[in-house]
Amino acid sequence: PVYSVSLYFQTLNLACPLDLKSIALQARNAEYNPKHFAAVIMRISEPRTTALIFSSGKMKLGFPAKFLDFKIQNMVGSCDACFPIHLEGLVLITSSSPELFCGLIYRMVKPRIVLLIFVSGKVVLTGIKERSEIYEAFENINPILKGFRKQ
Repeated sequence: PVYSVSLYFQTLNLACPLDLKSIALQARNAEYNPKHFAAVIMRISEPRTTALIFSSGKMKLGFPAKFLDFKIQNMVGSCDACFPIHLEGLVLITSSSPELFCGLIYRMVKPRIVLLIFVSGKVVLTGIKERSEIYEAFENINPILKGFRKQ
């Protein structure tokens, strides 16, 4: 199977206040409307990402930035079992509600992540902290999925 990471959620602390209005006026692809949201929203095309810049952080031209407490909060990955899944059978060993969501929600204990399993065999993995957890989770779920392979 081919594994991929589609999202990264990261946090950092720049350790000094920012003038959000000034950032929004001088930066490209930046939006700031404090009545609706208390941060500058900056959309970057390459790599395609969105940044939220809050006034409690630090960003100042001419000074190198210091990144404190940088860590990945959540990653979203995906993989394909390469065969259709009989979700009706698999739902018996999970706490999913197929009438509310077209996929099956599977909460894995180790690694501690959530898998969204679809009848097509596609699987979305959320709550990942390290890239290696994508492989580990799919290795754990693959034998279970094979047991519910549609004929």
